[in-house]
Amino acid sequence: MRKVYLSGLIIFVLSFLFGCANDSEASIVKKINKNLENIESYYLNGDLTIHNKDDEYNYKVDVYYKDDEYYRVNLLNKDNDHEQVILKNDDGVYVITPSLNKSFKFQSNWPNDSSQIYLIASLYKDIFNSKERVFEKSEDGYRFDIEANYPNNSNLVKQTIVFDKDLNLKSVDVYNDNNVLQMSIKFNSIEIDKDIDDSIFNLENIITKLEDPEKSKDQEDTSVSSIDDIIYPLYIPTGTVLTDEEKVSKNDGERVILTFDGEKPFILVEETVSVEEEFSIVPTYGDPYLLYDTIATISDNSINWISNGIEYYLVSDVMSQIELVEIASSVTQINESK
Repeated sequence: MRKVYLSGLIIFVLSFLFGCANDSEASIVKKINKNLENIESYYLNGDLTIHNKDDEYNYKVDVYYKDDEYYRVNLLNKDNDHEQVILKNDDGVYVITPSLNKSFKFQSNWPNDSSQIYLIASLYKDIFNSKERVFEKSEDGYRFDIEANYPNNSNLVKQTIVFDKDLNLKSVDVYNDNNVLQMSIKFNSIEIDKDIDDSIFNLENIITKLEDPEKSKDQEDTSVSSIDDIIYPLYIPTGTVLTDEEKVSKNDGERVILTFDGEKPFILVEETVSVEEEFSIVPTYGDPYLLYDTIATISDNSINWISNGIEYYLVSDVMSQIELVEIASSVTQINESK
């Protein structure tokens, strides 16, 4: 009897240890990395929220991915129905704005240069490459607290990624260095290895759908012909002041040029935009950047974005991208509160 009891006890202990080993941090990270290697395509949708003090910007997100090279991210601002599409295919990276019948085209390494809260591969790679990873197992699944990699915004430093028991992504939260929530996404559904037709990533097909006559009214409502209120940055670097302000007329509206001089000189241009009669593609240098209520274009010394019918162009020869984003964010805050 004693031998039977000991044998049973040994089996129980080994089973317990084996089960724990299967749920260890190392084994879960290995499974996540293996899952990434096996993903050839997916579709996901979720709800993305960008937090800015007392303000929230809410997006419906749909992502299509295929063969490690093709991405399509549809971002619909749920507060104003403003829709934009980030597309990557063989020809490059595009940010398409349906309401203006317009697209910016990038020669960019997006999405590989930074964390991307709505892309599976980016999140998995962040976990695998993390040097300060904190792992936690719960009754509902698994949680990783890791570093975030947002070179254009040093305020985003930490992220919490949550999986269910079957290692399905559930949510991601991104924090600043004071542990204040900055961005969050809840994944509603994820379909791995979904059969996705190549036409999903074809720019011409997207343009054709955007030319739906039912959308024409929305497009007309987007354009403005004058700048009634000049938007001044809420944040201006210390030792820098506004030295010149000029408003000029253009064929289809107005343009305002604000010049700031001092320790951190910069120029801010604001101009009205209108819906293009035919879909236009504007070649540009830089990367897509999600700036609260819109997708901006950011380069080494400039940031450009469109919000509420006004296009903004901020440029400086001496400021970093992080400083440019801080000024642009303060402009967006004022614009949204109008």
